[in-house]
Amino acid sequence: MAFILIRAMNKKKALNSLADIERHGKLTIIGKPKQISIKKAYTLTKRILKKEPRGDIKVAVLVKVKESTTESIMNLRKIHPPAHLIVISEEYPEYDVMCEEFKKAKIFDGYYSSKNKSNSKDKK
Repeated sequence: MAFILIRAMNKKKALNSLADIERHGKLTIIGKPKQISIKKAYTLTKRILKKEPRGDIKVAVLVKVKESTTESIMNLRKIHPPAHLIVISEEYPEYDVMCEEFKKAKIFDGYYSSKNKSNSKDKK
């Protein structure tokens, strides 16, 4: 299980990136994506990447995926979402902080899993 931080210029690009994670990245999102502050996303990105991230980001979303960190990274390398994606693995000290942040954060409105829709059609 891993976290993916999505840093986008606007809500539409964040939503498209979430869809790309599932559809093209073939990853399974657990629960609802959560919105975190731009400042926390900036700090986290700076610590993980060890360089200054772009400052023109307006939306930061944290999502948990079922797949392992390695599988998440390999699958995401193959896609080209309209936002900056960072996989946060258990090996980073920030992982535990993100677990707590994920529990407290507000749900990111507007995203509905395409996988859930296809499963509900199969049940009918």
